[in-house]
Amino acid sequence: MRQVAIYGKGGIGKSTTTQNLTAALAYRMNKKIMVVGCDPKADSTRMLLGGLQQKTTLDTLREEGEDVELDSILLEGFHGIKCVESGGPEPGVGCAGRGIITSIGLLEQLGAYTDDLDYVFYDVLGDVVCGGFAMPIREGKAKEIYIVASGELMAIYAANNICKGIQKYANSGGVRLGGIICNSRNVDRERDLIEAFAKALGSQMIFFVPRDNIVQRAEINKKTVTEFEPESTQGLAYKSLAEAVEHNELFVIPKPLPIPELEKLMSDYGLMDI
Repeated sequence: MRQVAIYGKGGIGKSTTTQNLTAALAYRMNKKIMVVGCDPKADSTRMLLGGLQQKTTLDTLREEGEDVELDSILLEGFHGIKCVESGGPEPGVGCAGRGIITSIGLLEQLGAYTDDLDYVFYDVLGDVVCGGFAMPIREGKAKEIYIVASGELMAIYAANNICKGIQKYANSGGVRLGGIICNSRNVDRERDLIEAFAKALGSQMIFFVPRDNIVQRAEINKKTVTEFEPESTQGLAYKSLAEAVEHNELFVIPKPLPIPELEKLMSDYGLMDI
């Protein structure tokens, strides 16, 4: 069983990428998958579940107490993908990262990590600035990390910070970076920039996901692109992303760039003047 965490700046398209990637792995390769949403917004599995906003683990515990059944926090979605949403605390109270710790602990206790699973994906909120959100890599729950980024300044800055977290826990948790997934925003020289950034980290741009409005059309119809129109250009792109992840053999301890070097790289590709 491969345990994979998807990180990236908030709003970069982590959940969209994760759901389309896992849908392609399940549909195209018949992989058995569980997706654990680690975002308090609880939107990591909606398209896999036909638009249903799943009841979160933390909400279930608050309402039902500690004696919960696996079926009350785990639903089966598109092509048999098992879906869990960790959730978060009540607004303004507590640490959202605690939801991840509680949810994963409960899933282990209830036997969710079955032997037939090929993959477990963790869709993790934003940057690794909070210990709770670093939990999947800190405690060795996820061994593979993919960072969703684009050619935008803050997306690359966040990706570099995430690599600092991976580097910190690489020895204790065994976590490795599998690559950067570029979720294109049609920025000038975007592909070249992300390839250069990934190379500087000692890693790779594992795939360039083109920007296509069919993603929004699929979401309006409460589906992933793989379910909505699998043979579309974008559907085939997610197929290729799934193949790239499935066959990936390059897993590294990244070498995050010092800020001056990061700024120099961005300047070389026209993102900023220094």
